[in-house]
Order: sequence, then structure tokens, then C-alpha cells
Amino acid sequence: MESSLIKTDLGGKLHLVASGKVRDVYEIDESTLLFVATDRISANDVVLKNGIPTRGALLNILSAHWFSVLPSLIPSLKTHFVTLDLPQSLLQEPQVEGARQLQSRSMQVRRLRALPIESIVRGYITGSAWAEYCKRGTIHGIPVSGEDGAKLKESDQLLRPLWTPSTKAPPGESDENIHPDQAAELVGSRYAKRIEELSLEIYTKARDYAFKRGIIIADTKFEFGVDEETDEVVLIDEVLTPDSSRFWPADEYKPGQSQQSFDKQFLRDWLSQSGLKGQAGVEIPEDIREKTASKYIEVYERLVGKKWDENIV
Repeated sequence: MESSLIKTDLGGKLHLVASGKVRDVYEIDESTLLFVATDRISANDVVLKNGIPTRGALLNILSAHWFSVLPSLIPSLKTHFVTLDLPQSLLQEPQVEGARQLQSRSMQVRRLRALPIESIVRGYITGSAWAEYCKRGTIHGIPVSGEDGAKLKESDQLLRPLWTPSTKAPPGESDENIHPDQAAELVGSRYAKRIEELSLEIYTKARDYAFKRGIIIADTKFEFGVDEETDEVVLIDEVLTPDSSRFWPADEYKPGQSQQSFDKQFLRDWLSQSGLKGQAGVEIPEDIREKTASKYIEVYERLVGKKWDENIV
């Protein structure tokens, strides 16, 4: 299998602002950032030793696809996306080594003030929401049930999508699920209300879009920032990717059990079954890398409607 891009090096041409689990963020100017999506992959808040080839490019281009689609479905939605083009400083001589490789995995975005919550929308009950429901009958402290008060089964579709935010933890720490009222305490009630409205509208439009293409979006995570000049809440970071969402094949959906998925749940399951969950320095075997990559590519091709190979620069 081909090699992965784990670390970026722009030869000092741009200042590195931050390095996250997947993305390295560089400053182009005071109002614009460059996001570079590496092939690093994390699970259970731990970055694994080796990555998944082309994964960063796929996450980047899929996010750009959604940044194009969503404003056409929701005219009031503002995003931080500017262009997939590299800044001229990286193309001028002497050109940064590997600039061609950076093209497909880089995105210029507006520099905004990020709001410190993860905005999660759940349309189906699974993962940590299912675990909480089994213990308390709630999701993020919100009482839930099925039709006419019936008890929910694992992977059931909820009667309505739920906005279930979490804290945005510092690197190395885990996010904490919180009640929507606590989100208002973190970001202010006006911003929290707007984030909830946008999140539910984006999820609903994306859910319907994906279902027509054979994909169930069980849940997803958004992030938002604020444009200081207009005070508008803006969709930022990645959006509706296999990293930020649970994607299930619609034709295999069976309530009452866990589901097959197109996201990195496959990798998480392998780590758990191998007794490696949460351990640092884990190297992913070739067969698991290949299977994980194939799942990312399949969901991309279904959602975008074109072969992944057509996008590689």
C-alpha cells in the first residue's frame, strides 16, 4: 500500500499555527488560514502511528463538496471555505517540495473565532447515546422514547433529530457530553440557539441528500465560528466526513443491533477486539489500513457521485 503523509513541511514559507489530530493549520495572512489534511488517523482520542493513504485528501475534498452543496440548500448558511487552490507563496520558486501532493489536501479558509463546543446532531441512537439511554433513558440528559412512549432499540431512528452538544476538550483530553442548556453557558444563549438551529437544518438537509444516495447519516458533528465583523455564526472545520459522522449503508440497516459503517468505526472495532483501545504507538496492519481506506472511498463515491481517482491531482 502507498505511503501516508503524516507530517507537513512548508519550508518555512508559512507560519504553523496549530497541528491537530488530522490537520496542520498555517497562516496565509491575518484573515486567511491554510488547512492541510494529513493522513494521520486517531481513534479514542489517540493518534495512531501510521496513517491511511490518501485519507487526508479525501476528507478535504469531501468537505469542499459539502461546503458547495449546503449553501445551495440553506441560503442563509455561511461557511469559512474560500478555495481549494494553494496560496501563491507555495507555488513560487523555489517551490515547496511536495507542493503537488499538498494541492488535493489543502483548503484556504477564513480566519474566524471558533466557538468552544462540538455541535452534535443525532438522528439515530447509537454509540455513547445508546450507552447513556440504556443506563438512564436519556441522551445528553434529554429524556427520549419511541413512538407512543415505546422503549428504543439500538440503532433506532429517533422521532426527531436531537441537538446534543459536547465540550471541545484540549488535545489529549476527551470531549464531555453536555445538555443543551450547558452549551448556552459556554457560548452564550444567542450563539447556542443559532448553532442549534443551523445544526438541525444542516443535518436534515444532508440526511435527505445522503439517503437518496444509499447512505444513512446516523449522527454527525459540526463546528462553528463567529465572523467578528458581522457577528454571524459560520460553519467551520470539516463537515459531514467519515471522521465527523457515522455513515451506514441504507440497504443493510437493521434496528436492534449495531450497524455496518463507512466511517472509522471499523478501525475502532479492530482496536477494541485486539485489546489496543486507547493505547499509544499502535501501528495499523496493512489489511486494516486497506479496509479502512476502501470504506472511506466507497462513501465518498456514493455521496459525490464520481470515482475517487478522478479527484487525485
